[in-house]
Amino acid sequence: MAGRINDDDVKAVRDAVPIDAVVSEYLQLRNAGGGNLKGLCPFHDEKSPSFQVSPSKGLFHCFGCQEGGDTIAFVQKIDHLTFAEVVERLAAKAGITLRYEEGGYNPSHQRGERIRLVEAHKAAAQFYVEQLDGPEAEIGRKFLAERGFDQAAAAHFGVGYSPAGWDHLTRYLRGKGFSDKELIGSGLSQDGRRGPIDRFRGRLMWPISDTSGDIVGFGARKLRDDDNGPKYLNTPETAIYKKSQVLYGIDLAKKDIAKSSRAVVVEGYTDVMACHLAGITTAIATCGTAFGGDHIKILRRLLMDNGSARVIFTFDGDEAGQKAALRAFEDDQKFAAETYIAIAPDNMDPCDLRLAKGDQAVCDLVEPRTPLFEFALRQIVARYDLETPAGRAAALDEAAPVVAKIKTGSVQREVAVQLAGFVGILDQEYVVHRVNQLAQWARGRGERGPAPGARGGSRPQEVQAPVAPSGPALNLRSPAHRTERELLKLALQKPALVSPAFDAYGVDEFTAPPYAAVRQCIAEAGGAELGVPETREYLVQVLDATPNDTVRKLVTELAVEVFRGKSIDEAYAGEQLVHVRLRAVDRRINEVQGSLARLGSNVAPDHLAAAQNEVWVLQQYAQSLRNNGADAL
Repeated sequence: MAGRINDDDVKAVRDAVPIDAVVSEYLQLRNAGGGNLKGLCPFHDEKSPSFQVSPSKGLFHCFGCQEGGDTIAFVQKIDHLTFAEVVERLAAKAGITLRYEEGGYNPSHQRGERIRLVEAHKAAAQFYVEQLDGPEAEIGRKFLAERGFDQAAAAHFGVGYSPAGWDHLTRYLRGKGFSDKELIGSGLSQDGRRGPIDRFRGRLMWPISDTSGDIVGFGARKLRDDDNGPKYLNTPETAIYKKSQVLYGIDLAKKDIAKSSRAVVVEGYTDVMACHLAGITTAIATCGTAFGGDHIKILRRLLMDNGSARVIFTFDGDEAGQKAALRAFEDDQKFAAETYIAIAPDNMDPCDLRLAKGDQAVCDLVEPRTPLFEFALRQIVARYDLETPAGRAAALDEAAPVVAKIKTGSVQREVAVQLAGFVGILDQEYVVHRVNQLAQWARGRGERGPAPGARGGSRPQEVQAPVAPSGPALNLRSPAHRTERELLKLALQKPALVSPAFDAYGVDEFTAPPYAAVRQCIAEAGGAELGVPETREYLVQVLDATPNDTVRKLVTELAVEVFRGKSIDEAYAGEQLVHVRLRAVDRRINEVQGSLARLGSNVAPDHLAAAQNEVWVLQQYAQSLRNNGADAL
């Protein structure tokens, strides 16, 4: 087995690789004040950033899900690697040669599984690129040329060619020291009658990278009529390749996506190439699967869910493209970004459009955009005869539940008014009321959709009453509850004093369930930063986000109640922020230590190490809060 990595080398790796540089490969970070950075946590779903990075300390911590640690712990968690695998990967980036106390220097057979599979893909990509220059690959070069891609374009995207023989790549990788087990496990080879053979043969090859830039799979395009396989063949599911969790071109597009807060989703590899070459360097594509929840998580971390974020889908205008757009709209509410659809004239995809009309036409394609919700609603109502009352009623019955899923009340009302116009119902308030009924029903049951079989004739009294927050009653004698109340009052009345720090606080940092509900409403409304500068619209949006009358009344109460302090300034706000955060940190420390105490000697070594590391990180942070106050946030 592999020897233990020298401790000095581990420390050298930690010191050489800045944590903010590593984390930035996976999500966008913004200034959080006090020398810290913040972003949307990659380990759990959230709308407001509770994930913080301290470059000076080399630590990260999420106050939403409580994940924390150093650079190595971050990569271990996000890429599911062992400690040794992470150190080896980071050492390679930093140019550090590792020493092994028992096994000498790092021989290839001792490398971690993921690193070995990534190295196999890297070698395969180079092999495929070299093959593209050979005489057999003339058909592949012709395919690219016919679509407007020259040699430089192919090189930029790493496009290559897989020879038509049975085991050219397999023999090549064996010569590089890879075992048959590794080749099968990587998806580059597959079992044949006499041993492993190449999975991809006689095809044009696109390397597929993850957000960190590691090649984890390939997309292969059929070139010959005698190839009986599918038009596109992708790497199968492996330890490093999950098609629902990769986006083609994300390694090239991620910096510009984060910088511009805009992403363009296209349908194929050549469409990504065409967009990038035309200047749309934020284009990405799914790899043989529908755009789904895991893809949204990747984009959300890069877009940071700020108010100007945009996601534009460029589906074909045919029936298949329309279905793809409707599937994307089903997940639309998982975005905080605004979503649009762009359909090219004559239903051309970006690659064909670039060939026919040039780069500018591709750029123009994503400018006059139609909101995705509008496209989806028009597709729904188009199936009905809107000339008849029965047709309009049926269209409303199908479309209203879609609008009811919109979480922000003001946006929901605006779209409901537009739906009335699409359907041809003059009484806009009737449509708004119908949508509101369905939304209330869903919130009352903790669901996102309408009641099964709910019809337009449902009466208001048939809607179930909203459910009040569960949990213990408020106790204003509790120092924790008093501080949480003051902090919420500041966030509602004087958001400039607590923003942006407040928006990094998780809902679970508010121990009173009613206060946690108010915190959630502020988050759904866009965060306290939406109230800077202070406007009435900010409170309106918070109220619109309330799930029921109980929470709505509490928001109103907190928005007008006087403060307990005499001087309401930055110092006072900082005290409340620190007290709430410090109590949350102390609670977590007690939880972890209590869990270890209950387990006693039965705790697994890796669990013990992770728990001790978490406690250490939290204790350091708690001490910093006590010493430095709000500057440590």
